Amino acid sequence: MHMSNPLIRFFRTKIYTAIFLLVIILLIGVAGYKMISGYSWVDALYMTVITMTTVGFGEVVPLNDQSKIFTIFLILASIVIVGYALSIITEYILSKNDVEELKQKKMQKKIDSFKNHVVICGYGRNGKQAVRKLLAHKKSFVVIEKDKEMEERLQLDEVPYVIGNANEDEILLQAGIERASNFISALPNDADNLFVVLSTRQINKDINIISRASNESSYKKLKFAGANNVILPDKIGGDHMASLVVVPGLMEFIDNLSIVGKSNINIEEIDVEKLYNTRRIKTIRDLDLRKKTGCTVIGYKDENGEYIVNPEAELELAPNSRIIVLGRPEQIEELNSEYDID
Repeated sequence: MHMSNPLIRFFRTKIYTAIFLLVIILLIGVAGYKMISGYSWVDALYMTVITMTTVGFGEVVPLNDQSKIFTIFLILASIVIVGYALSIITEYILSKNDVEELKQKKMQKKIDSFKNHVVICGYGRNGKQAVRKLLAHKKSFVVIEKDKEMEERLQLDEVPYVIGNANEDEILLQAGIERASNFISALPNDADNLFVVLSTRQINKDINIISRASNESSYKKLKFAGANNVILPDKIGGDHMASLVVVPGLMEFIDNLSIVGKSNINIEEIDVEKLYNTRRIKTIRDLDLRKKTGCTVIGYKDENGEYIVNPEAELELAPNSRIIVLGRPEQIEELNSEYDID
């Protein structure tokens, strides 16, 4: 990442120049002492190094006039070249720190502009899968990751992130938790997830919290702490494998639906307010989504959060309810365009 920055690249070029000049003056010094003073190679190298570094040790053998003039030349040249090399190295270190700080400020500015975004805690296996899915749906999100070593991976993936421990409220606030609409806690340890869920719920009373859990015994605790949904990846994996035995055709169909991270979306959940003005209640038939977009309504979630699968055409779409539609990617795209859905 650093090599792509022109400022860093510029300083590295100057560092290579400084190193080249140091090597040249070292070789000149060794060759000069060897030829002028008749020193051995080791003595010539020793004299050159103590002269270049101006440490002030005594000569190996008393110098004649020619050797003294050569030493004066070597000292003056070394002062210039070593001074140049030190200044370039210092500038490089400072500029590198400045670039890192600048990048971090730019990242934080981007995060501060987010609203109704998703905060993902942990960039492990589950966190990465969540990121892929959110990218496919073009949702804005921020990742909180404790491991500093993961920073390069996050940068390569071009993921907005905050490095720090999500157990600290300051880190949660840095990720914009008070403005976020959803929080995903995907930490490997259930106790950590529990603490983070508690902290998040305390800061944002209305946020939708989804937490990972390794043990079934943690399910109730996480729900009590404030998680809206608790996912047990191992349980889901086992159920999925068993379902491939019991209803293989259905599971193959579901696996081919774009609800597991592909870029083309087959299913969309939409607030009814985005579809029509709810002051005058309409039914699914009145909307006529099938004719307008090709999408089919396969589910309905009422204002109380109750789900109805395959609702009737005469079902009235109440305010604060949602519908789930199924369609081919181009039909979902048509739906999003028709109703200007983000």
